Amino acid sequence: MALDGEKVRLDKWLWAARFFKTRSLATDAIEGGKVLVDNDRVKPSKEVKIGATLFIRRKDFEIELVVLALSSVRRGAPEAQLLYQETEKSIQRREDAKVTKLAEHGKRERGTGRPTKRQLRDIRKFTGIDYL
Repeated sequence: MALDGEKVRLDKWLWAARFFKTRSLATDAIEGGKVLVDNDRVKPSKEVKIGATLFIRRKDFEIELVVLALSSVRRGAPEAQLLYQETEKSIQRREDAKVTKLAEHGKRERGTGRPTKRQLRDIRKFTGIDYL
């Protein structure tokens, strides 16, 4: 954990809080607009302040959190979780997305995608062309 008055770069904090495996991945995400600080795009060198609200968007999740502590050292996951607190709205949004993702799994309109064996036979009979 950081001492009072210690300055920590945003990319370093995201790496220490274990949101990204490397600082360069954190830097790329910040420059790509995937990380917002208090709803503003910032540079990777922006200093993180306690109480700041971060919004992190990745392909597998979106999370909104409040910074509780600063650290420039990457430690274990239990210690990294002490650096931030996820907002209630963010938790609810992730739970809703999880339920929606589970409900959509395995559903497909009949006839979309590859033709079935029966459809292939009908296509061959109608066109006289053998696709295989």
